[in-house]
Amino acid sequence: MNRLWIALALIATLAGCASPKYNYSPSSIAISEPPIGSVTISRIGDTMLRQGKYREHDALNLRAIREISWAYTLHPGYYLKDGEDETAEYYSPARTEDGGRIEKAMIADPWKSVMAKKSSPELCVVTVLNAYVCKVVQDIERTKRPVLAQDAFQQTLIYNGRVGSKINIGYREFSNSTARPAFNNNVEYDLTESSRIGYKGADIEVLEATNQHIKFKMLRNFNDAK
Repeated sequence: MNRLWIALALIATLAGCASPKYNYSPSSIAISEPPIGSVTISRIGDTMLRQGKYREHDALNLRAIREISWAYTLHPGYYLKDGEDETAEYYSPARTEDGGRIEKAMIADPWKSVMAKKSSPELCVVTVLNAYVCKVVQDIERTKRPVLAQDAFQQTLIYNGRVGSKINIGYREFSNSTARPAFNNNVEYDLTESSRIGYKGADIEVLEATNQHIKFKMLRNFNDAK
């Protein structure tokens, strides 16, 4: 009898039916900095210039724990967008250290998605049975997050300091936010020979270099910026 009443109570908390959508694709963002012609100062260990692209994903940032009902609790962190329809957006916890988490009661159905309604400040948990339960959450923060992607790629130059008339510049490549050791290199340049230095298409003019910082003018990045 107790189990029957618990089951009835659980059913009573469910607001209706929803079918999560998975029709969202994150944007591909190209980056090329600093701007051509600009003068920049970088300290030892700082990135002097970088170029590449990454994926930017729509997300919800939940700053505090939220009990949607006695059955489901949303923990703080980021939830990445999966899709949307005419009435709502659908999210899943980001699989990162700063990702959110959904906690369910022992007898509750497993969750499938977090639904954010478009017409009201409500967050809902959608179950594997497509039933859902909601609660008003006034401080819903919609934001964007960089995410790992197979086509993510970035090239950088890093200032490593000066000894005598020579400066040391480090080159690094990153694929899917992971360094590619085989494509990393450190190169020395003698400023008595030329104040203009280049590597893999990148071209800068060194205006000042010490063992603490470098001041340079950006002439060209690794590739022509689009």
